[in-house]
Amino acid sequence: MTESAIRGTCHCGTVEIVLSAFPPTITECNCSLCRRYGVLWAYVETDQVLELPDPSLTDAYAWNGRNVDFLRCRDCGCITHWVPRKKGRTSRGINARIFDPELVAQSKRILRDGANK
Repeated sequence: MTESAIRGTCHCGTVEIVLSAFPPTITECNCSLCRRYGVLWAYVETDQVLELPDPSLTDAYAWNGRNVDFLRCRDCGCITHWVPRKKGRTSRGINARIFDPELVAQSKRILRDGANK
């Protein structure tokens, strides 16, 4: 693990995600699910994710069985990330709120109007 690795955890610390770098932008989506979760998404490519939690530590939810599985800690319930259901898709969404708030504040926030799609 490099010194520049960026670590984020759920509230209780059970689920840890490690990135090689934090993205320069984060996305705030207002769709019915994301606004209820209160998440900010850091979109990253698979090769930027150095460590994901063991699947036994998380529970998954797929809204209408659609495109992604939203994952949360089995202990504290914190939404930590999503993974795509489509095999060839290489991007992932990591809940930026699991990282240091000072780091998140340095990223440009993009608003995505998922409610009116």
